[in-house]
Amino acid sequence: MPETPNMRDYVAARIRELRSQYGKEGLSQEALAQLVGVATNTISRWETGTYQPTLDDLEKLARALRVSILSFFPKPEKTDEKEEKVDALLRAARGLNTADLDELRKYAEFRRARSIYKSRGKR
Repeated sequence: MPETPNMRDYVAARIRELRSQYGKEGLSQEALAQLVGVATNTISRWETGTYQPTLDDLEKLARALRVSILSFFPKPEKTDEKEEKVDALLRAARGLNTADLDELRKYAEFRRARSIYKSRGKR
């Protein structure tokens, strides 16, 4: 069974991958830095794992790269107990209008990212 990389390395690889796959030709570190509002060397340090971005940084990156904040984290393994709660949430969400549904999705993604970040970020 292959070893799971630590959170810092995983996030670094995802930033690099998402930046390079953005659009048809990808984004330069400089272009992404401008979109996020940080120095170019900050993007470089995030991509090499020298620095670990904060959750707020990841949210800015997600918006700039037009991806879910959860794109920066490994996919969770399913559990039966949680699946029932997720199904209930989906049933409740079906009646919402588009704007409320988008807001609920962003809220859920942020909460999930915060949970992942707190539990794995200190390794």
